[in-house]
Amino acid sequence: MTDRDEPDLTALRRALVLIDVQNEYARLPLRIRYPRLRDCMERIEQVLDAAESAGLPVVCVQHAGPPGGATFAPGGKGFELRPSIERRRTPQWKSVVKHHGSIYAGTDLAAWLHEQGVNTVTLVGFMANNCVLASAAWGEAIGLATEVLSDAVGAISLRNRAGKVDARTVHTALMALLHSNWAAVTTADDWCRALARREPLPRSNLVVSAMAPF
Repeated sequence: MTDRDEPDLTALRRALVLIDVQNEYARLPLRIRYPRLRDCMERIEQVLDAAESAGLPVVCVQHAGPPGGATFAPGGKGFELRPSIERRRTPQWKSVVKHHGSIYAGTDLAAWLHEQGVNTVTLVGFMANNCVLASAAWGEAIGLATEVLSDAVGAISLRNRAGKVDARTVHTALMALLHSNWAAVTTADDWCRALARREPLPRSNLVVSAMAPF
C-alpha cells in the first residue's frame, strides 16, 4: 500500500526488540561499519535503560547459523551476545533464537507479542541491511507497527555482482526506505522523549515521501 492509514495507536503498547546484538558483528567479515559499533552499543544501552524504566517488555533475539558453521554457530563466540548486553540479561526478557532474517520467521515471537497486548515494536541491533529490514517489512503483514532507531542499528558495506555500496550509504538509504512505509524511523534520543510522553512517533508513507522536495 502507498497511502495506508496510520496505525491505530490510541492504546500504544510498545516492546523493545534487541536484534542479534551478538559478537559476530564485532569481527570480520560482518563487523558493523556505520554507525560505529561502539556508538550503536551506547544507543542500544540508552534505549534499554529507558525501556526497562518504563516497564516495557524486552525481547532479545539471537541468530543461529548451522552448527560448526563459519558464522553464528551455536556455542561459538560469534553467537554470544555482546558482553554489555549479556550482563544485563534477565529471566524477564523474552529470548528468541532465529534462523532466518526476520525475527518472526519460524519463531513464536508474533504470537507472544500479541499475547502481551503489544501493538508497536521498537527495533534496535543488527543489521539494518538484513534482519532489521526483513523484520520491519514482516511486521506490516501481522498487524504490528514498527519503530526503527537509526543510531541504534548498524550496517556493513556490500559488494557483489549487482554492485557495491558503502555502509553509510546503505544505512542512509535504508532509513529513508523504511520511513517511507514500513516503520517510523527516529533517533534514540527522540524515541526516549516519545516514550516518556507515551506518544507514538511521527510516521510517513510512500506518497508523502515521493512528493517531498528533493
